[in-house]
Amino acid sequence: MSPTRSSRTIGALLALHAGDALGAPLEFKPHTLILSRFPGPNAAFPRTLTGGGFLAWEPGAATDDTDLTRAIVLAYRDAITKKDDVVLKAAEHCLAWYQGRWPSRQPGTLPRDIGGATRKALSKYASSRDPYSSGAGQGSAGNGSLMRCIATGLFQTDPELLRKESQYISSITHNDYRCTIACAAYNTIVSSLVVHEMSVEEAVSAGERVAISLDRGRVDGPVHAAIKLGRTISLGELADKGPRKTGFPGPCSGFVLDSLSLAIAAVMDERRLDQVLVDVVRVGMDTDTNAAIAGGLLGARDGEEALLDEWKDSLQFSSEFRSLVEEVLSAQGVITTDQNTK
Repeated sequence: MSPTRSSRTIGALLALHAGDALGAPLEFKPHTLILSRFPGPNAAFPRTLTGGGFLAWEPGAATDDTDLTRAIVLAYRDAITKKDDVVLKAAEHCLAWYQGRWPSRQPGTLPRDIGGATRKALSKYASSRDPYSSGAGQGSAGNGSLMRCIATGLFQTDPELLRKESQYISSITHNDYRCTIACAAYNTIVSSLVVHEMSVEEAVSAGERVAISLDRGRVDGPVHAAIKLGRTISLGELADKGPRKTGFPGPCSGFVLDSLSLAIAAVMDERRLDQVLVDVVRVGMDTDTNAAIAGGLLGARDGEEALLDEWKDSLQFSSEFRSLVEEVLSAQGVITTDQNTK
């Protein structure tokens, strides 16, 4: 049996969270250093969520990737159950995270890890309270909105609204067109897998069509090019040899299109979810965010059953994500028991 919508939704959030936690100890480490530390093949790479790294994360802890994903999930919970404006609620929950109104942190304590564009935009939003004008501007094309955007793909079932909300929620912090289109294409793939039960090939093709459409019909636009590149990558080879020796165009250090290409390569890879996530981390540099973005697609593809039990048991927001998914899907009329269907 293929995974149910509930399983794919929970799986997407938990696999994103697991990728974040798996990659956090190696964040900003180059491929050569990771290879020297773990010289064996994929199977020899430790799959335990150890925590650590230069920011001394606890095992299974959420970094900014999962924290801000949680912010957008909460926004959809509010929009669907309370009829609040989802873009405004997304901005407010992101601001609460930024200002220290967040679980497991002392009130008023700033995040340990935050991207420059996100910091700039949320500081601006704190003054303006206008989520449509707070973005960091063209040229700020990091992966800070792609890493947190998946709730739109999971919970917004109207394709037109999905595209609009993906772009608007991205623009709260990242309004560069490469970021906004990347979020819309990514969420189209997520929705195609989770809501519409398409094959991976069909889902990625749907994402390509959205990328072309939003880039004024350009088939050579940068987001579409990143998706096409992801289709051609052997993730195992990239993890073994590194970006420089395989001709990958960037160092995978936070550029939105690098992260999108890695995520496409990951979801096209037919191996087990944990094997694919390990190779995303082995590529190096922005390991937590790249693995979080890829993990979201893998969980949407394979469902929660594909995650290692030890991962699910140790993730900081595992129980809360399950509860939020049940609350939102129930409000949308989706059965969330063992007999759940679309």
